[in-house]
This record gives sequence, C-alpha cells and structure tokens, in this order.
Amino acid sequence: MPRETGRKLIAQNKRARHDFHIEDTYEAGLVLMGTEVKSLRAGRASLADGFAQVKDDEVWLMNVHIPEYHMGTWTNHAARRPRKLLLHRKEIGKLVAKTKESGLTLVPLSLYFKDGRAKVEIGLARGKKTWDKRHDLAEKQADREMARALRHRNR
Repeated sequence: MPRETGRKLIAQNKRARHDFHIEDTYEAGLVLMGTEVKSLRAGRASLADGFAQVKDDEVWLMNVHIPEYHMGTWTNHAARRPRKLLLHRKEIGKLVAKTKESGLTLVPLSLYFKDGRAKVEIGLARGKKTWDKRHDLAEKQADREMARALRHRNR
C-alpha cells in the first residue's frame, strides 16, 4: 500500500484571522483515538470555537469538534474532548512565556494531514478591536475595487 504524501486540508478557522492578529504560528501533532482519525479522513471537523491552553507543561486543544465516527461502536470518542498537542519542549516553554503576557491566546488555524499524520496549526494571537476589524474590511474592499478597475482598464 503506497504511503500518503503531501498536505490534505481538513478544516480551517477563517474566523480566527478576522478576530485576531496572528503573531506567530506553530505546527503540532495531535494525540487522537482511532475513530477520530477515521472521522477526520472523512473530512469532518470544526475549529470554530476551539482554543489551546497550557496545563502542567503540556498543551491541550480544547473545544474542537470532531464528530463521532458513524461506523463506530461503543469505542467511539466524545466529540469535544480535550486533545493533547505534541510540541517540542522549547516550543512549549516559549508558548508558556508568551501566553502569560496579557492579551495573547492560542487559537487553532487549520487542521490537516501531512504525510499521513494529523497536524494542527496553532497561532499565537492577540484579539482585534472592533475598529481593527472595520479597517481590515475596508482595506479588503478597496483592494477588490482596485483589482476590478484594473481588469476593466486592460480590456
């Protein structure tokens, strides 16, 4: 059986990039049960309300919804259970130091398979103010209008 290679996206948290300034990103492995992997391979997951937190020098992914595997039996998993993230000790130390700063939090940005292994990209984020969000939307709209004007000019 050929080994899976490349990156296959399962879920993305688009809302996180709208609500937060992402200062740094980390790639982490996940400790999963068999039925969770099967559910992820079916492309079913939601990062919408998820966050990560450091407890006892370990990083945990909380509130991420991986639905129960429909072919599973009594061995099925709980949909929103805490999942341990696999990071290097130095990375965990950096995250502990940074999250102690006020206003910084860890949010999951995307969930994917990389060479057959489940990975999550977490971002060290600072919350945006309402005016920041409005400014970003106005900037995006202006870029869209410029691109539209250039397309019409080149015709």
